[in-house]
Amino acid sequence: MGPTLRQIRSFLAVVEAGSVSEAAAALGLTQPAASQQLRELERSLGVRLLERAKGRVLPTAAGEAILAPARRALAAVDDIRAGVAAFRDGAAGRVRLGTGATACIHLLPPVLAALKAQVPGAEVIISIGNTTEMLRQVEEGSLDAALVTLPAPISRALCTTVVATDPLLALLPRDLVPPGRAALSATELLGLPLILYEPGGSTRAIIDGWFRRAGQVPQPVMELGSIEAIKVLVGNGSGGSVVPALALAGAAGEVPGAVACPLSPPLSRRLAIVLRREKVLDRVLRALLSGLQAHAGAGAAPSLS
Repeated sequence: MGPTLRQIRSFLAVVEAGSVSEAAAALGLTQPAASQQLRELERSLGVRLLERAKGRVLPTAAGEAILAPARRALAAVDDIRAGVAAFRDGAAGRVRLGTGATACIHLLPPVLAALKAQVPGAEVIISIGNTTEMLRQVEEGSLDAALVTLPAPISRALCTTVVATDPLLALLPRDLVPPGRAALSATELLGLPLILYEPGGSTRAIIDGWFRRAGQVPQPVMELGSIEAIKVLVGNGSGGSVVPALALAGAAGEVPGAVACPLSPPLSRRLAIVLRREKVLDRVLRALLSGLQAHAGAGAAPSLS
């Protein structure tokens, strides 16, 4: 076995004091305990490190050779303590969060700003992906949490907390809105060119289920993975769509040339935070989850006028 930190600390204390007894007193050890530490250090290195001269304990040539690295070793320990102090006190931390593009653009900015004000040393790493992949990463530990759309294939190793119900709305070019209609049915939407999410995602599955319950099957003219691209295409008159209210809320969600209308019957999706059941929640992760619950639950729906 190599040198231990206790042995190195005893060695340096003796060199500085020039006395085993004085070094032991400074370290809060008995002299026999300090002497034992020194003997074990020399035994582990296979060389004499100290010798007596004129009533003092001095380092040998070998002892001189290890002074600098021994001091660096103790300095590294101090650096380790300093490095974790902010995390121990809750003043810093790192969270790896998986989410979809819509939540990343329209939900996370105020949440992250509030977190930074609360915990200035917080670091949040955002990964954008599909629900299945994010759930796998949460279960494996490469993500700390994920914000997903339900229903989703949640394993027994994971737990979910629903944070918001997000209405789904029809988004139409302004000149294609049926006059006098407060809400649109599946049949009415099928009379328009449809631009929908690409298949495979939870939101598209919810939309397809809504059409099926009305006895309809959507035949979109375009299927895209980006809600922002869909909004642009609707705004320029290329067709209508069904999109989450979250993607239309606030200034960032405005779509020039388009109008949002409720669906008949109403349709919504649930947003949930997913964690491993045994996940330890430090201050930063708790603050982030609380912020998500507060902002997602209080998210304003867009104006439908």
